[in-house]
Amino acid sequence: MIRTLATGLALAALLGGAAFAETFEVKMLNKGEDGERMVFEPSFIQAAPGDTIKFLATDKGHNAESNDGMIPEGAEGFSGKINEEYEVTLDVEGVYGVICKPHYAMGMVMTIAVGDVEAPDTFLEGRVPRKASERFETQLDNL
Repeated sequence: MIRTLATGLALAALLGGAAFAETFEVKMLNKGEDGERMVFEPSFIQAAPGDTIKFLATDKGHNAESNDGMIPEGAEGFSGKINEEYEVTLDVEGVYGVICKPHYAMGMVMTIAVGDVEAPDTFLEGRVPRKASERFETQLDNL
């Protein structure tokens, strides 16, 4: 009886946490609502641990992948295929830089903040194309 009750409570706790997880949809676009070319819409998401980001292949020729050096310590990188929908659930708190590999130099980037976090000082270190760096800086102003 006690084991059944404990198992039921554990299962309820697990399912209860999952019920509060959110799924955010992100469009991969050739042109955004504001006229900018090669964009993720939205370009910034404030998520909670366990939330899912669903990248929609709205326009052809795009993918979504984490950028090397722009994910929290302990998090796994991710990479979707070109022209395909892709979902990733983010469990590690921190700031994630996401790029469209074919259009990275054109500034097709987005930022996902998981939890109540600040961008690390090293977030924009390394080789980041000028247009991508400008868009990342604008997105980081949301933190």
